[in-house]
Amino acid sequence: MTDSPVPGAVPGIADLIAQRYSRRDALRGSATAATLLVGGSLLAACSGSDDDTDTGNPPPTVTATAAPGTVTAGTRVTLTATATDDGSVASTSWVQVSGAAAQLSATTGLTTSFVAPAVGSSNTLVFRFTATDNAGATASADVNVTVNTAALNFTAVAKNRNDLVTVPAGYSVAVLAATGDPLTAATPAYANNGSDTGFAARIGDHGANFAYFGLTPSDAGVDVSNSTRGTLAMNHEGITPAYLHPAGPTAPGGSRPLAEVVKETEAHGVSVVEVAAATTGWGRVQASPLNRRVTPSTAMVLRGPVSGNALLQTAFSPAGTAGRGTIGNAALAQTPYGTALSGEERWARYFRRPASDNARRSAKEQRALARYGVTADEGLYGWATVAGDDTLYRRWDAQATAGAATADFRNEPNQFGWVVEVDPYNPAATVRKRTALGRLAHSGIAPSIFTAGVRPAIYMSDGGENEYLYKFVSQTAWASADAAGGDRMAAGDKYLDTGTLYVARFAADGTGTWVPLTFGTNGLDAANATYSFADQADVLTNARIAGDILAATPMDRPAGMQVSPATGDLHVALVGSNSRTAPNAPNPRIYTDPPAAAVGNRNGHILRLRDTGSLPEATTFSWDIYLFGSGADLDATNVNVSALTADNDFSGAESLRFARPSNPAGLGAAVLFVQTDDTAFRDVTNNQLLAGLSGALGDAATTANTRTITNANGTSQATRIGAAVTAARLKRFLVAPNEAAVTGAETTPDGRTLFVNIQHPGENGTAAAPSSNWPANQAGAAPGARPRSATIVVTRNDGGIIAL
Repeated sequence: MTDSPVPGAVPGIADLIAQRYSRRDALRGSATAATLLVGGSLLAACSGSDDDTDTGNPPPTVTATAAPGTVTAGTRVTLTATATDDGSVASTSWVQVSGAAAQLSATTGLTTSFVAPAVGSSNTLVFRFTATDNAGATASADVNVTVNTAALNFTAVAKNRNDLVTVPAGYSVAVLAATGDPLTAATPAYANNGSDTGFAARIGDHGANFAYFGLTPSDAGVDVSNSTRGTLAMNHEGITPAYLHPAGPTAPGGSRPLAEVVKETEAHGVSVVEVAAATTGWGRVQASPLNRRVTPSTAMVLRGPVSGNALLQTAFSPAGTAGRGTIGNAALAQTPYGTALSGEERWARYFRRPASDNARRSAKEQRALARYGVTADEGLYGWATVAGDDTLYRRWDAQATAGAATADFRNEPNQFGWVVEVDPYNPAATVRKRTALGRLAHSGIAPSIFTAGVRPAIYMSDGGENEYLYKFVSQTAWASADAAGGDRMAAGDKYLDTGTLYVARFAADGTGTWVPLTFGTNGLDAANATYSFADQADVLTNARIAGDILAATPMDRPAGMQVSPATGDLHVALVGSNSRTAPNAPNPRIYTDPPAAAVGNRNGHILRLRDTGSLPEATTFSWDIYLFGSGADLDATNVNVSALTADNDFSGAESLRFARPSNPAGLGAAVLFVQTDDTAFRDVTNNQLLAGLSGALGDAATTANTRTITNANGTSQATRIGAAVTAARLKRFLVAPNEAAVTGAETTPDGRTLFVNIQHPGENGTAAAPSSNWPANQAGAAPGARPRSATIVVTRNDGGIIAL
């Protein structure tokens, strides 16, 4: 009986044979349909031996064994043979005879190995060892390996509050890159005592989401399959000023010292750093020509429908087409044509705009500025107070003057809140801001699966409480040839500068609608009484206000998102809410989570969404809730709806990352890595990373896919839920050090290396009294060491695929 194919899995060996040989060939003499060409020789896939009766030469004596003989997908299997002969054995070979196709590490010799492939159900793989002596006599032995569907083959890490990264038994952790590490040969090592300068040539602070881009082994060429050399493109969401300066930052009030502000601004943005694996482990390539920093001072261009609009005009760019830098970056996604899309999330807090500025602003401007939170008296770090007239710092003062907009920086906030595109393979490529994707607090970005002839989509989340989910659909259908490289930024121009932006409106029956943010429709026009839109550029610049008018569904802090490579379902992390008073179907819970007195959805949840027909172009969708965050001890009926246990309870999922479909962990029930950035659970455990075997939208039985939640405030809400999550399908994989968040995860294409970002350890400490010593203490005690955000490498001691 032939197994049903697994989506994205390699074909079975029988399928390959069928493609090569016809039925007539299979019936000819002793040449069977299982004859394969290996190492330049034809091997007959039949058991037994060939006794050379003309010479009386006996064939070799052979055996073949497998360890282990029964495995789950993703497990490494070793095949071992013996071959003895009265004369001498001239050659030996291994070949697969049947079953789901596996890739052998060697086809000659006595030993070989393979990683068990993804299978839809239990599958028997047959391998044949053949030995040939000097006289040409051969003998073969077959060995069977039973491969079962994927399983999480590690022991869950216990909740803890240790100042270390904790991983399962059988795994190892190494620190790869940390705040301040140099990116050029001339940049000195990081002293980590506050004296360091030159962050434009150092890795930034607060590493957040990131992606791995494979390189060819010996040069800067693109090789997306290379799992031992690549670049990491990484966001820097913020800074911990206490540790950047010798004794912390200067006290607030008055003018900030220029040197401090230069360091703080340069520590934001994006880093591109080359990394490579060696026999001693992974390391940074400090002098790589691909290493790059994109900071709040980097020149970039604004593309798309808002470019050149009056809303973007400033004293720096009177034409409204150029900008400087990116800041507050959280989400980062990889495009199939080889670029990184970075989302500006927490950008509004950096601007100075006291209430006195309202007198110089129209009612419309006041509405727009307030809706995005550009309302700080001094700005988060007081950068606008730097003495002098350097517009790099004066621009953080968003107050209007008596002159025109081109005389000041009243529109500088409009230059932020976009998706930023970076080419990690070409440091000379100019960075673009893609205005067609809308201006938000971009906390999540997820490209759809790009299919030839179909217009692709970019899904996005707005990271505030009660904000919305969005989708941009390109005007241009995907052409697979664009994945081959060439001018990657031109490909971004092609797919991301023209299209339609939508916002999500959910219905209680498990369906929903993508409503277009198009000027002149649905009240998005000059006649609107609450906000008079001037044009499409105004709609995109003020996408939040457009979402309000279109009655989009407010969500519980939408954050990281990714599309499953196995099912195409969009997964969305909802961090939680302390302000929800009225539930809705996709955000159904309102409860008290002791010891806090706040009532809301403090632990968050993960939602799944599928466009109708699995087409990114579709304007309708279906949804359910995959996981409800909760402590294991909370009410099982109305709070701990996913029946989480001590081995997998969690709170505040912020980032999501699927294993790649280039290895078994990303096929079938693909592994989903869930990262948390949460304070509600810190009385129990530090933040964590969980690994789950994802299902598919609608995987619950029809009678079990609805649930009515009874809330602490007396309301009740019907919602849609997925299949029950068992302890075997969701486990805690990693726990972070003190006061840190787990903000990014990424794997190599072969699934055998996991990169994880640990952000702001010891964030509540001071230079004199740090509240964490990580990562210096990961290798041993390091009293007094200042903590740093860092990227770690997690590997299995046996070289297997992570989590399987």
